[in-house]
Amino acid sequence: MNFWSDPINSVYESWLLAFTGWGLDATLSQVIIYILGILILITFAMVIDILLVWVERKVVARFQGRLGPNRIGPFGLFQPIPDVIKLIIKEDTTPANADKFVYNLAPVLSLASVLFLWAVVPLAVNIFGVDLNIALLYMIATGAFGTLSIIMAGWSSNNKYALLGAYRQVASMISFEIPMVVSLLIPAIITGTLSMKTITEYQVNNFWFFLVSPLGALLFLIAAIAELGRSPFDLNEGESEIVSGYHIEYSGMKFGLFYAGEMLHAFTFGGLLAVLFFGGWHGPFSSEFPLLGVLYFVAKAMFGYWIIMWIKYTVPRIRIDHMLLFNWKFLTPLAFALLIVTALVHPLLKDQPQWIYILGMFLSNLLLGWVTIEILRGRSAKERAAVEPVAAVGHH
Repeated sequence: MNFWSDPINSVYESWLLAFTGWGLDATLSQVIIYILGILILITFAMVIDILLVWVERKVVARFQGRLGPNRIGPFGLFQPIPDVIKLIIKEDTTPANADKFVYNLAPVLSLASVLFLWAVVPLAVNIFGVDLNIALLYMIATGAFGTLSIIMAGWSSNNKYALLGAYRQVASMISFEIPMVVSLLIPAIITGTLSMKTITEYQVNNFWFFLVSPLGALLFLIAAIAELGRSPFDLNEGESEIVSGYHIEYSGMKFGLFYAGEMLHAFTFGGLLAVLFFGGWHGPFSSEFPLLGVLYFVAKAMFGYWIIMWIKYTVPRIRIDHMLLFNWKFLTPLAFALLIVTALVHPLLKDQPQWIYILGMFLSNLLLGWVTIEILRGRSAKERAAVEPVAAVGHH
């Protein structure tokens, strides 16, 4: 079997034969192979996570006119290594009145909730963890572990500032989960499945979903940034108000797990954006050479991650009430309107030639976007008309 065309099965069959040749039962050999596969996938994700530390520091340095890491290794590439060592040897403190079991479990659960997502992400045509026919539901359910870890960390720390930061973050995550779930339904409507592998294969054989639902991709990106708690939605870390949020009491590697989880979560959302709207691993010769497909997937995920960083280091933080009103009065209604438009236009055009389908779906998104802008413009004009007389009276 050619390793480059089917690396997983090539290694799997050669190792399975080796294990059974040593006298191991075939079922036990399969279990060992599955465990090794899980460890390899986790190692792949964590190595990327370490690289992201360097990438983010370099990107923010470029945005702010600084150099970033440039001392350890070429271009400072090895800087994350002493950073990790520092976190490992740093003093590990636990508040005296904390609920120690919940306090210690929270950072582990925070990172694990991100790693669980990688089980259903197709990295290439035949490189994936498991092909679940309810992968989108699994992704939503797994995200709840991240929400749970935040409230666990804030409550178990026995610190009012940590608890307030947890409440803010959980309120944001639960609120923005609604437009995120709605945006996930758009690829499901088009393909008729919840399997992420099938969604990717449909785009490989037809077209990227970004072409037919750019608004859906935009909604998913905005909701993902809010789920991450990154600027402009980082109210959990309002330093002037709540002193660094829900993980204020964590130090050393416990804080490192929260930090690693956030970095990997941002990259994972970039990967999910690629899978759902940009063809995932699809690219030239990606079907013939799966390892090339992995590179395409990582490149697309990194591009999504770069957009998230761009927004984080450009847009200022907004108030908590403005953030929630933005979701409930704008983002959620827009998401449901887009879902209704997609559900109506898709069955009308699905039997038409592909170019007509793409053009019709794209124009429906364009029309909905134009109507939304006009509604916002009218609302803004009314608000301005109501405020200007009051301002004029105050001035006199």
